[in-house]
Order: sequence, then structure tokens, then C-alpha cells
Amino acid sequence: MVSPKLEVLAIIPARGGSKGIPRKNIRDFAGYPLIAYSIMAALTSRYVTRAIVSTDDQEIAEVARQLGAEVPFLRPDSIAEDLTQDLPVFQHALQTLYETEGYQPELIIQLRPTSPIRPVGLVDEAVETLLNHPDADSVRGVVPSGQNPYKMWKVDPESGYLKGLIPVNGLAEPYNAPRQSLPETFWQTGHIDVIRTEVILYKNSMSGNRIVPVFISPDYTVDLDRPADWPKAEWLVWNAGLDMVTPGNHRRPLPDPVKLVVFDFDGVMTDNRVFINEQGLESVAANRGDGMGIGLLKKAGVAALILSKEVNPVVSARSQKLAIPCIQAVDDKPLVLKKYMKENGFDPQQVIFVGNDINDVPCFPIVGCALAVADSHPSALRQADIILQNKGGYGAVREICDRILSDLRK
Repeated sequence: MVSPKLEVLAIIPARGGSKGIPRKNIRDFAGYPLIAYSIMAALTSRYVTRAIVSTDDQEIAEVARQLGAEVPFLRPDSIAEDLTQDLPVFQHALQTLYETEGYQPELIIQLRPTSPIRPVGLVDEAVETLLNHPDADSVRGVVPSGQNPYKMWKVDPESGYLKGLIPVNGLAEPYNAPRQSLPETFWQTGHIDVIRTEVILYKNSMSGNRIVPVFISPDYTVDLDRPADWPKAEWLVWNAGLDMVTPGNHRRPLPDPVKLVVFDFDGVMTDNRVFINEQGLESVAANRGDGMGIGLLKKAGVAALILSKEVNPVVSARSQKLAIPCIQAVDDKPLVLKKYMKENGFDPQQVIFVGNDINDVPCFPIVGCALAVADSHPSALRQADIILQNKGGYGAVREICDRILSDLRK
């Protein structure tokens, strides 16, 4: 048992300047500000007694407070530069808290916002690992190295020839050896560090010399440094089925099997625009590929339904063209959807809903899986289980149809 007096402080470093991805710490990541994932990891830990954000930026500070973290001070500009290392940031936080509050924790946790995909329970596992090793200075999260350093090279500056980077005792040419014969190596991630306070304050180190590993599955390895990293990481959140800490509801996978797909109309089957002629008649644009996808879905035995608030007859006209049922002019979508599923014998856990706006969100929890098109309202993006890569009216419907068909063929 851990002493209830044990003080464990989580510090989330989040400076305002970022050249690679501007404002990345509060940029939307899978429906929430990026920093929200690290804050939630701290707040849901059994051991963390306090969670603060160290930032030099007022906007980041306000977002962090709204998400439940403390921001008891702003970091000086002198330690919020591109080349600022972790140590002065953490020493400043500890010294400021002691000088202003007399507060000094026993353990410090570092949770970097740029590694937002953390396994559930990782923070507590890391703390327990350090507590179980009383002689250790710190715990650091690691994954197996993607590239074995024993197969890496350096260029001799005098001869210009390649030379092996790291020698191996008893092995003349490790770079020519099978991977299985080389020592196992690991790469540190930004998911988690747990450090004893005295190591930071008195040994002037973020790790000390006695570092215990906590092993993390490489499936969770994400480091958001470049714009190209962002969509790849979001895909993992929405599609990889990882048991990760998330600020919102736990994201559910597609049912197996899917028996019914319910589509909103405006913004899902259309691009959300409406065209009005001089007589006041409205028209919309639909995607022929979406229609093909629904046709293939029906042939595979998966039912479809359009459920729309829109009263314009264009909705029923499109449903007739697609030969699928349509319920429109609906104000209470959850009520109508529940009734439809019950009357037609659909198990809600085998039903999915595809929406894009605020009035679709109440339908999400009453089906097995909720999907939002790429350009959905932020509230739908936050609550959806899966975010489609395509926008409404630009292939989002076809995308989910193809995905269901692909799953059926497996």
C-alpha cells in the first residue's frame, strides 16, 4: 500500500511557440485540444495528487484550466525557447511552488503533450514501478527500437568510408549480423517519465543514473513534430482500437456485423450547401459514388436508412433514387431512431449512425457505433467513435460503405 501522504505532481510542459506545428499544444487533435490527453492522463491516475501545466502562454493557460489542470504560474520567456531543455523548466516549477506555497512533492511525472496516445493505466504502472524500486532514480517509458542502432553507420571524416556506429563484443561485424543475434535495444518515448524530486533539484538531472524501464507497446508510439504526423496519429485514435486515455467517451469499433446504417442527409449525403433558383426552389449536390456504395451495401444484406430534420422533398427524392427508406422532418431523432429499430427488429448494438452536426450527437450513444464525416461540427467530432477521412458529399458515405464491405469479406 502507498502512503496516502505521498505527493505525486504531474507536470505537463506546453510552451506557446512551436515552429513545426504552430500552436500545436491547443490545436484540435481527434476532437480535443492536444494538451487535453496529457491532462486527462494525470487526472485519471490513482497516484497523481496534483496536475499542473507549465506554460509561457496565456491562451494555453486558460485552455488548461478549463480542462481541469492548474496553472499557478507562467513560465519565464527565458526557459520557453526552442532549445530550452526539460531540466530548467522542471526546476523552475518546483522552486516556484516551494517559494510561493511551501509545496514540495516526492515524485514528479512528466507527461508530454506530443505523445497523446497513452495506454490506460500507464501512469499508475510507471509510478508503481518506481515505488517498487526504492534505489532507482526514475522510470522512463520505452518501446522496442524501430531501427536497431547496431546496424547504423557513421562516416569517417578523414577517409570518407562508412564505419559501424556501435561495436558488439564478440561480434566482428554487427551490421552484417542477423537482427536476432544483436542485443535488444529500446527507444524512449514522450509518454511518461517518473522522477524523484531530489534527482531534479539536487542531482541536476531529469533521470539520474538508475533508470527503470516501463515497457509500452509500439502501437501507441506517436510523436507530433511535423504536420504530416497529425492525420496519421488521429487515424490511430479513431481506427486502431487502442485502449487509450481519452478526454471523451471511450471510442467504440464498428459492430461485427453491421446490420443497419443510418445516415443523416444534409452534410453527410450532401456537402451541406443548398442551391436556390429564382423561383425559390432548393436543390443540393450528391455524390454518385455514394449511391454506388449504398447499392453494394444493400446487395451484401446491410440495410440503410436516411434520418433527416430537413423538410424539403429533395430528401425523399434522393432516398427513392437510392431505393432506401427515409424518415424526414424529424425534430427528435433519438426517439424516432429507437422506434424504428424496435419496430424493424434491429439490435441497436448492430446499428451505426453517420452524422455531422449538433442534432445528430444525441443519436450516437443509442447505437453500436457513431461516425462523423471529416468536416463535422466540433461537438460531433468529439463524441463520434470514428471520424471518416472524407467530407460530407465528397465520398464519406462511400467510404463507410466500402469499409463495411471490406469487413464482410474478411
